[in-house]
Amino acid sequence: MASAITTLAADAPTLSAANTGFMLICSALVMLMTPGLAFFYGGMVRVKSSLNMLMMSFISLGIVTILWVLYGFSLAFGADTGSIIGWSSDYVGLSGIGITELWDGYTIPVYVFAVFQLMFAVITPALISGALADRVKFSAWALFTALWVTVVYFPVAHWVWGAGGWLFELGVIDFAGGTAVHINAGAAALGVILVIGKRVGFKKDPMRPHSLPLVMLGAGLLWFGWFGFNAGSWLGNDDGVGAVMFVNTQVATAAAMLAWLGYEKLRHGSFTTLGAASGAVAGLVAITPSGGSCSPLGAIAIGAIAGVVCAMAVGLKYKFGFDDSLDVVGVHLVGGVIGSLLVGFFATGGVQSDVAGLFYGGGLEQLGKQAIGVFSVLAYSLVVSAILAFLLDKTIGMRVTEDDEVSGIDQVEHAETAYDFSGAGGGASSRSTATPVPAAAASKKVDA
Repeated sequence: MASAITTLAADAPTLSAANTGFMLICSALVMLMTPGLAFFYGGMVRVKSSLNMLMMSFISLGIVTILWVLYGFSLAFGADTGSIIGWSSDYVGLSGIGITELWDGYTIPVYVFAVFQLMFAVITPALISGALADRVKFSAWALFTALWVTVVYFPVAHWVWGAGGWLFELGVIDFAGGTAVHINAGAAALGVILVIGKRVGFKKDPMRPHSLPLVMLGAGLLWFGWFGFNAGSWLGNDDGVGAVMFVNTQVATAAAMLAWLGYEKLRHGSFTTLGAASGAVAGLVAITPSGGSCSPLGAIAIGAIAGVVCAMAVGLKYKFGFDDSLDVVGVHLVGGVIGSLLVGFFATGGVQSDVAGLFYGGGLEQLGKQAIGVFSVLAYSLVVSAILAFLLDKTIGMRVTEDDEVSGIDQVEHAETAYDFSGAGGGASSRSTATPVPAAAASKKVDA
């Protein structure tokens, strides 16, 4: 008996300073993705809405953080109840957790796991906001965020990642959030926009991005932070799986960007910066659920497929008449579906698990499981999100008035504008002190 106890004690995980440090860095990288998303979305809207777009992402850092500490972590990762939801009183307020208490089966503290998963919870509702640009009251958005993470994100995270969650037990593979984050957010975006309707001037007025450099900066920050998002989801760095995921993240993103640009050139005749940024994000989304189960060659295929299909999908809003302002449905919902389903084809059986996809002799079994995960999360998030938006719209109102939308939501909701041009150009004082320009020189300037 004594020897058995000694053996068990020797086999028990012990705190790893290396893995703990690695996961704290990954958590910080994922946190950076939310400001990156804010810049990405903020540059894509018109100038009169850019601050509001930034704030719709940043407010998630505040609201979701507090709710996660109070009860969100317990609902998502507490002891399972009926395979639907979790709950552990020790996790409420994070008050019953020892500072060196390890996450079950791993070498990192519970606190580290909790803060890493917090950053996923923060960015997911922020993703939804891109579909609602220009027209939603900030107070209504803040309340929607609080309600949505409570009744949609926390339960779905438990289904997918929580011990005992029904999709987890079914064997659905979602390495870092294809279902729980991207399909969840994309379906929610579709549900809300079907309730609140289109922007004033949709399909009539030009609604071009006001700052493509901001879009590219945001895409770059997202790409950078996504290495923590993906590679960190293995919760350690001992066996090489996280390293494979890191490589696949880079490879798939590159392939998707090139594929999107190729499609864009053939379809529209130009390589655009917006296309490059959107293609990169599409690849990041698609590899998120699948990168821990495929090879780098599989990652190239997954990224290329996502790049082309998502580029095609963003135009569906014009065909079907739903106003997905910044292509959340076309990129995150469609990209999440592609990446999750392609696990059933490209899983090699030699990375995160021995589960093999169709192309590696595994048959259709895993594809079927992936489809159940995809469409159950899609349906739940779509329906519940639409109900939440409907209730808020009928009570406090979700939309600003038409006049406020036309004049600019930044000034109305935040009493600010993104750019102050009052000091630019010539005022009376600047004209009076300027050096006179000779008539001949002025004539040459005009001619030039």
